[in-house]
Amino acid sequence: MNKKRTVDLIHGPILPSLLSFTFPILLSNIFQQLYNTADVLIVGRFLGQESLAAVGATTAIFDLIVGFTLGVGNGMGIVIARYYGARNFTKIKEAVAATWILGALLSILVMLLGFLGLYPLLQYLDTPAEILLQSYQYISMIVTCVGVSFAYNLFAGLLRSIGDSLAALGFLIFSALVNVVLDLYFITQLHLGVQSAGLATIISQGLSAVLCFYYIRKSVPELLPRFKHFKWDKSLYADLLEQGLAMGLMSSIVSIGSVILQSSVNTFGAVIISAQTAARRIMAFALLPMTAISASMTTFASQNLGAKRPDRIAQGLRIGSRLSISWAVFVCIFLFFASPALVSFLASSTDGYLIENGSLYLQISSAFYPILSLLLIYRNCLQGLGQKILPLVSSFIELIGKIVFVVLIIPWAGYKGVILCEPLIWVAMTVQLYFSLFRHPLIKEGKAILATKVQS
Repeated sequence: MNKKRTVDLIHGPILPSLLSFTFPILLSNIFQQLYNTADVLIVGRFLGQESLAAVGATTAIFDLIVGFTLGVGNGMGIVIARYYGARNFTKIKEAVAATWILGALLSILVMLLGFLGLYPLLQYLDTPAEILLQSYQYISMIVTCVGVSFAYNLFAGLLRSIGDSLAALGFLIFSALVNVVLDLYFITQLHLGVQSAGLATIISQGLSAVLCFYYIRKSVPELLPRFKHFKWDKSLYADLLEQGLAMGLMSSIVSIGSVILQSSVNTFGAVIISAQTAARRIMAFALLPMTAISASMTTFASQNLGAKRPDRIAQGLRIGSRLSISWAVFVCIFLFFASPALVSFLASSTDGYLIENGSLYLQISSAFYPILSLLLIYRNCLQGLGQKILPLVSSFIELIGKIVFVVLIIPWAGYKGVILCEPLIWVAMTVQLYFSLFRHPLIKEGKAILATKVQS
């Protein structure tokens, strides 16, 4: 195993190791966002506002699909991280073999569901008639090749589960650059239209998946299973499937809520859709450090659970929370002043109504980022501890909250109701997750050990 690339999360000072593990995840997330942001920028500049709105109208569906595949990959990675913390390499190989089989089956299932339900779903979301066909062309390309997204997220999840967050970064940077080049070539030279932006994204993710596999085969071959490791182990498959589906469904439930919310956004017309699209892209970038820190906490908690180090889990939770809140406060102040310029740039528009609404979305939602930072840390730590139901409960709170807003509040509050929807739901979710996490026996045990160390 490549020790230089692998961060030791179960020994030594926590802050340096957590930062070393988090930073490559942050950069990976940045370049992951560049995939779709490149689509937005290039589509908006070369195909016009109508095509931009077509891509924006699929944002919730895109997040639903990608979020599910990412959640499954990360969830299965939690199981592998636990075995890695216990240094059980035989179980790691058996788990990797099982993830490949389960990933292939889930890819086929998602693809079939997508083929059957995409067009009716876009119609249900009240996608404007003038952009309906373009929206379908774009998102159907993503669904057709969902197996590519599954493959990359499974390989990247495997690398991160053993503390190697740096390797996937290099592959992702390369493929993100390829994505931009292909976007420009398909749209400006071949004139293939909006669906080519989806094709460029898929090709780029495919390159990441291939490069990840070859890196694993060359640098960490001890992680790859042989034929003998492809065997039926009911408890292992159940553990992987439960953890993977729990995180995948959690992401899906969140995205279903976003799909429902998107149906309200779509009723406000193409200009508001474009404003929302630009604001959400900016928000996605602003939240990247928080999501990277919380993702690190999942692996950190899982490895230390396997190593039986509850004191490190409690201490890591404290350090991760402080890091995440610090960033949230900074970005809140930054977006208050910079939102108009950022929305105008990303939407490729000087429309005052568009900029005003996009900026208002960012300025109000960013005031709640400190609360959101704790939400992400608490939820990911629970997942790292192997909890499946409690994080799902928070997702159901979000789903129910969005339904209430769409049915009761947005009809009379207008777009301001859309803006306030998620921040107020974050508060309720954070309260639930706080009590769920700090009542956990391992967190109580870890805090007790730390208190004893301080007294002595």
